[in-house]
Amino acid sequence: MKQLSILLLAIALFACTKKEAPKAEKLTQYVNTFVGTDGPGNTYPGAVVPFGMVQLSPDNGIGGWDRIAGYFWPDSTIAGFSHTHLSGTGAGDMYDLLLFPTNSRFTDDLWPDQKAYRPYSKFSHENEEASPGYYKVLLESSGIEAELTTTERVGMHRYTFPEDAESKIILDLGYALNWDAPTETVIKIENDHTISGVRKSTGWAKVQYVYFVTEFSKPFEKVELTPEADINQTEVVGKNARFETTFSTIDGEQILVKVALSSSSVEGARRNMQAELNHWDFDAVRAEADKKWEKQLASIEIEGSDYQKEVFYTNFYHLFLTPSLLSDVDGAYKGADQKTQVANGFKRYDTFSLWDTYRAAHPLYTIVCPDEVQNMTQSMLAHYDETGLLPVWSMAGNETNMMIGYHAVPVIVDAYFKGLPMDAEKAYEACLASGMNDTEEMELYRKYGYVPFNEEGENWSVSKTLEYAYDDWCIAQFAEALGKEQDYKLIAQRADNWKNLYDEKTNFFRAKDTDGNFLEPFISKEYSNVYCESNAWHYLFAAQHDIQGFRDLMGKERFTELLDSMFTFYPAADDELPIFSTGMIGQYAHGNEPSHHVPFLYNFTDTPEKGQKYVREIIDTQYSNKPDGYCGNEDCGQMSAWYVFATMGFYPVNPANGVYYLGSPSLDKAIINLADGKTFTVTAKNNNPENVYIKSVKLNDRILENNYITHQQIMEGGELVFEMREKQ
Repeated sequence: MKQLSILLLAIALFACTKKEAPKAEKLTQYVNTFVGTDGPGNTYPGAVVPFGMVQLSPDNGIGGWDRIAGYFWPDSTIAGFSHTHLSGTGAGDMYDLLLFPTNSRFTDDLWPDQKAYRPYSKFSHENEEASPGYYKVLLESSGIEAELTTTERVGMHRYTFPEDAESKIILDLGYALNWDAPTETVIKIENDHTISGVRKSTGWAKVQYVYFVTEFSKPFEKVELTPEADINQTEVVGKNARFETTFSTIDGEQILVKVALSSSSVEGARRNMQAELNHWDFDAVRAEADKKWEKQLASIEIEGSDYQKEVFYTNFYHLFLTPSLLSDVDGAYKGADQKTQVANGFKRYDTFSLWDTYRAAHPLYTIVCPDEVQNMTQSMLAHYDETGLLPVWSMAGNETNMMIGYHAVPVIVDAYFKGLPMDAEKAYEACLASGMNDTEEMELYRKYGYVPFNEEGENWSVSKTLEYAYDDWCIAQFAEALGKEQDYKLIAQRADNWKNLYDEKTNFFRAKDTDGNFLEPFISKEYSNVYCESNAWHYLFAAQHDIQGFRDLMGKERFTELLDSMFTFYPAADDELPIFSTGMIGQYAHGNEPSHHVPFLYNFTDTPEKGQKYVREIIDTQYSNKPDGYCGNEDCGQMSAWYVFATMGFYPVNPANGVYYLGSPSLDKAIINLADGKTFTVTAKNNNPENVYIKSVKLNDRILENNYITHQQIMEGGELVFEMREKQ
């Protein structure tokens, strides 16, 4: 027994002295939600969970391009906290349900020219903080501290008041910025701590409904409804409904507010509240939001400096702000046909910025969150059920028809060939319907084999032709896979339509009239209405589905020369560049999407190292961890997806064929944690800022013979090892 006691004591001592396993590093600490709120990024800093319906964020209260997302870093005022925002777009819409706390301390009117007085507050970045799922600011004009957090469908506010007999919380449904305008608003007082209603509005998306139920943690002491309530003073209807409640507060008193949203009905909002937030524990909601973000960000773990982690995870964070949830907990939502629909067995998403995101964001989703891709593709097919076409640029249960192409097609086709579950026959039917429709000059495209130039408006004839041809290639691959031979032959011919606008004399894609004559004069760097937000250089390599064919058409030497020129032919000092031409390296504009794949095209030349140099230059110069850390609109995840792919060393030149061409990895190591428990690790040996060139690449200990890897190779798990060098 004595020996046994000694043995047990030794075991106990060993257990006490054994080092604890190191805690996993929190990835949310590296996310700076203020990146993109300055410069042209157009992002917002507020509280949201991955793909959430609620984007609860501060609004400066001033309109204009710089404040498309409601908030601009150089500003010093806050007019309130609205519950819906767009991330990184060029479209000024949303800003629904502005909530704002105030008191008797501040009475100045910042906007005296407006019909209705709107309070605001000064603030300082020194008294402001944010992290994924959380935002806090001191409203210096009133001394009120405001905190925000959220679930998927419910925003939560916590206001800490100073002592004041006239503390107030205001809900202003008439508040609008930029393109947004209310059309009908309703506020109903349900009891002494609950209100409900709807804000109907128009803007970029023409028919928007945001129903809501709002609960306060403290009963109302006094309420006021404007502009005019009914005889019982319980309901107001009009374009600019406004609710104001007054409280007497002691110093440090906290009042909490919960706002549940729905696009379908007030009762839908109420069910969302009951399902997601039936308590008043703000800190628990914040912790749960952080947990959701931590799980999402952990799909890729990287090694590198703190700066690298900050830029990487901030970009990775922005990838998951859209698409945004549209359906309620019971599946109900306002469809694009303006009828109440029900999503059965999937989450109905919207906010599809497809002209941007089909290029890299959606391929990245297939790697890091394939289950969500199923929700996205089913949402696109639901949009087809509601309108007869796949979405182009949809939001808030609307089709905006912004931008060009039918780029839901490559997203769906890519998901199909990557083996993600879908109703393939219906998906093909929807893709074909979009490819055969008569909108956006599609009938002319079919008639002539290109979209002819005309002088009216944003004709974008060259860009439309090139993007339609790419989408047609995707449909043709789908048709062939499903054994639809007749369709395949027809659509495959259209996939070659890019050749119809190729000018062998200049080697550029140029506009033609209906007689087949090239438009004169032609200046390659000129911005005109035949190119969509671009010039001829930006669309020079737009045949993403047939880069080798394009190279062979002009010859490899000329192809290489034009690539070189694209990165060295800088605009002249007196050139007037449009607002979307940013992040310029020569004629390459990283601040806009059409040429995002171009640096990786050096893989089709005898000098791939040139592309490696430019990829690393873009990584180092066009992104940062500062508020102006984007060189252009972030565009719903596309700018961020480019960065995530590029820093790992590969990129989808053709977003729908499951092939990723090599670049120059800037990270020492990245581990992709795949959904089935496998991992795919990317390692860059001998990596530093000078060693930007690839010496060799091994995949699972075997020399990689190609200059690309496939989606299947990634999803099988394994290790990709780059050996980096400094070019001699």
